[in-house]
Amino acid sequence: MSVTRDGDTGRWMSQLRITDWTGKTVHKKKRGFATKREAVQWEQEFISQSTGNVGMKFGSFVEIYNEDMKQRLKETTLSSKKWLIDTKILPYFRKIPLNEIKPTDIRKWQNSLTKYRDADGKPYSQTYLRTIQNQLVAIFNYAVKYYGLKENPCHKAGGMGKKQADEMQFWTQDEFQKFIESVEDEPVWYAIYMTLYYTGIREGELLALTPADIDLEKKMLTVNKNYQYLNGKEIITTPKTQKSIRTISMPDKLCECLEEYMGLCYGLKKDDRIFPYKKEFLYKIMEEGCRRSGVKKIRVHDTRHSHASLLVEKGFSPLLIAERLGHEKVQTTMDIYSHLYPNKQQEVARILNETIDPKSSDSAGYKKSEKM
Repeated sequence: MSVTRDGDTGRWMSQLRITDWTGKTVHKKKRGFATKREAVQWEQEFISQSTGNVGMKFGSFVEIYNEDMKQRLKETTLSSKKWLIDTKILPYFRKIPLNEIKPTDIRKWQNSLTKYRDADGKPYSQTYLRTIQNQLVAIFNYAVKYYGLKENPCHKAGGMGKKQADEMQFWTQDEFQKFIESVEDEPVWYAIYMTLYYTGIREGELLALTPADIDLEKKMLTVNKNYQYLNGKEIITTPKTQKSIRTISMPDKLCECLEEYMGLCYGLKKDDRIFPYKKEFLYKIMEEGCRRSGVKKIRVHDTRHSHASLLVEKGFSPLLIAERLGHEKVQTTMDIYSHLYPNKQQEVARILNETIDPKSSDSAGYKKSEKM
């Protein structure tokens, strides 16, 4: 390697040839450094990054991490991941050598995020803080597994945020009824929220639906793709997970709604998007519908929770709900909706009592206690 002064500009430049971690010979030349020290520092960082040395700066390692993820993740997933890293993680850790980041550094970073308040004085949600934390953990796990970093400092630092929100927002059936009646005169709005509430599908899954996905005769809706609008272009991808590819039964009222709505869509072909809109449109009509009906405002995604809570209330099993929502594991369903099940425990006890003593009943039990 060689650091020299450029005779034409008077500034410093670096020129080096190394063998990277794949065994490939790399020749690199960079000009324009104001001082020799800056040129030498750049050289050392480039060597560390190229050879996979964990002494490289965190920012340089993230470049390696992102390049690897680019080959393995969907464009939409990668974009979300990169935005989170660029805005919430890199500003704090970018210039620190990867192997010098300590649990105390992680704690200070966590504290800076938990103290944050926006213009309205609102902090980041607990679930959002957990999402950010999980991303940093993933980067360090990658460094440990593939680049020989001794340990993940996040493990000693402890977690941040919560996996599930303290209080889940959803509409009761009565609230949904008020909302949907308030938008009956808007065929598009009505069809969108009838579909979301009575199937529990995700926003991107809804926006990717085509007539080919709707079987009105069998009363079935098939989910096999996802819609995203990214960097100025529309993208249709496979759903979130393999389990997200599923077929959902529809109630008669929803079938009638979709049949009528699609009949209003002039020239609709079997592979056209039934709802040719972006997610922002869903948010806009949700806000207007809540204003008209007077029901509490929830997120569009919370219609999915509303569907699940309806199924829980009607006594359906976690397994069936998991299949309908496209969860990868039943445990995911239980983690999210377990708090909706406590009242079912008394029902279990009642049924077991009747199994043990068929003559027993709630009314008999009350009479017996009254005599005592």
